[in-house]
Amino acid sequence: MRSIWKGDLSFGLVNVPVKVYSATESHDRKSYQVDSSDGARIRYRRVREGTDTEVDYSDIANAYETDSGESVILTKDDLASLPVQKSPEISIVEFVPVDQVDPIYFDKPYYLEPSSKSPKAYVLLAKALQETDRLAIASFTLRNRTRMAALRVIEPGVMTLQTLLWPDEVRKPDFDFLGDDVQIRDQELKMASSLIDSMATDYDPDEFSDTYQDELSKLIEAKAEGGEAFPESDEKEEAADEDSDVADLLAALRASVKDKGDASGSSSDAADKPPAKKAAAKKAPAKKAAAKKTAAKSAAAKKATAGKTTADKTTAEKSTPAKKTTRKRAAS
Repeated sequence: MRSIWKGDLSFGLVNVPVKVYSATESHDRKSYQVDSSDGARIRYRRVREGTDTEVDYSDIANAYETDSGESVILTKDDLASLPVQKSPEISIVEFVPVDQVDPIYFDKPYYLEPSSKSPKAYVLLAKALQETDRLAIASFTLRNRTRMAALRVIEPGVMTLQTLLWPDEVRKPDFDFLGDDVQIRDQELKMASSLIDSMATDYDPDEFSDTYQDELSKLIEAKAEGGEAFPESDEKEEAADEDSDVADLLAALRASVKDKGDASGSSSDAADKPPAKKAAAKKAPAKKAAAKKTAAKSAAAKKATAGKTTADKTTAEKSTPAKKTTRKRAAS
């Protein structure tokens, strides 16, 4: 790595000479714009508006708007005259608890390396920060701009200088739903907590990869070889929209907990108990309905039997006199 800045890390009467290195780098594929018809490179020129006259870079200045909307031109010499502190010093102004700095204020990180013959002062400050569980808030000037930064320690004992955004650079979240009185049921909260517990683990950044860049690399190599990177499958996969199938939030949480429980081979008791109660509540009305249905069938059967018996009696009574009359006629 190549250092981008050298200075002194100072707190109290102690000065720690350090070198500053950029801690991050982009892994995006480099590209440039071309004409899609023949691949000719596209170039940009700085020209005057309304003309084709090109302007030299040294003649370009910046125009800023005043509060009243008036345009003011500032040259590079004007900007260089700003009374910005140009001291090569990272001045620690205070030490604060780690949890008091919201990560939303973190901007770009830099590594600090001791540049003196003895790294004792550097190591001492790093260990002191770890022991007290605090961040050092510092101010410094980088590329003619005053910046605030948080000095913290990462493994294995390396200090990082994380530049901080200014308060007016962080936008306030002004959303309509923040004024709504959203009712959350205790059961929903328990199920959500169960889902979080089922997915809880230790963070390992090596488990994740930039799938977009991986697929982009496959596409580039396949194009170069004249092949196809992602051939379309003949079988059309049916996209199952779980959100539309499960309209109730609690049901969706239960399904998620159950899915995680099946994947791990076990599920939490908190996830199992609520569905059991609900199932029992559903079974009771079903039994009552079945009992009513059976009773109705029994009553109908009794009525049918009684009707049949009455009909048989009537038929018997009608046929008996007829037999007697026949006997009398035969006797005469």
